Amino acid sequence: MTPCLEVRDLRKHYPLGGGFLAARRGIVRAVDGVSFAVEAGRTLVLAGESGCGKSTLARAILRLEEPTSGAVLFEGRDLATLRGRGLFALRRRMQMIFQDPFGALNPRMTAGEIVREPLRVHRAGRRAAQEARVDFLFQRVGLSPALRDRYPHEFSGGQRQRIGIARALALEPRLIVADEPVSALDVSVRAQILNLLVGLQRDFGLTYLFITHDLTVAEYVGDTVAIMYLGRIVEIGPRAAVFGRPAHPYTRALLEAVPVADPARRRPREPIRGEAPSPINPPSGCPFHPRCPMAIDACSAVSPPLAQLAGEGAEAHSAACLRAGEGA
Repeated sequence: MTPCLEVRDLRKHYPLGGGFLAARRGIVRAVDGVSFAVEAGRTLVLAGESGCGKSTLARAILRLEEPTSGAVLFEGRDLATLRGRGLFALRRRMQMIFQDPFGALNPRMTAGEIVREPLRVHRAGRRAAQEARVDFLFQRVGLSPALRDRYPHEFSGGQRQRIGIARALALEPRLIVADEPVSALDVSVRAQILNLLVGLQRDFGLTYLFITHDLTVAEYVGDTVAIMYLGRIVEIGPRAAVFGRPAHPYTRALLEAVPVADPARRRPREPIRGEAPSPINPPSGCPFHPRCPMAIDACSAVSPPLAQLAGEGAEAHSAACLRAGEGA
């Protein structure tokens, strides 16, 4: 069965300097050889610290930024080879929900105009059908159609994110990339938006690539969880395996940092040492070894690939660590 989305060895590097008559001073390896696949109707969560390359990866997948190398296959078609009308036609099947509900909406357009905009741009139906679609989407995301003539500044943060979700659904996409969709919202609103997204996936058969730095969110929405560090995936597998049997020391450190209310379930904490290395000058070998409590001499010389530890196919659990699984 062809995955809805497949990413193969994707890289996104940014040159430093290199202006007129200036030499390049280096390269920022924002995304450095990422591969994964998402089955149709499932959710893959990309989790990791801020700055690890999650959002850059999302933009490169959707061709909002041109990848440096690698392949992105959507329903079997390589997006990297598409240009012009071919890419435009396929874009309606891939949409994005942005992190900032305040900056993602045009303040000069009404909420109804914002949701209708994709339909107008892609010429999807006549005006009356588009207006009916807007009313349906408002209702589906929990907003009254009577609010469609209001401007973004007249809505709360949660309501604005619902407008952004309605806009993403306008063209009946198959894939939605959700980039930290609840991180800018009040805690009281986050659960409502997450439940809305889960319900929409169930009703419309959506495939999600969900980006977050919050592991509690990742555990709630993810079928598959991928942990990123310094532009690479260091562990990926089914939710139960990654959270129940973390194989990479970085994954375990992240899980130990999650607050737990029940004293009986609290784990001993060992904070991650030091600061994350710069993607301009990453360390040799394993990118996590300067901060890893389990590092051995070989870790500074060998960059381990993702190695399968258990499971098969979509249920495979893999980690990029010479000592994967030790100390779990």
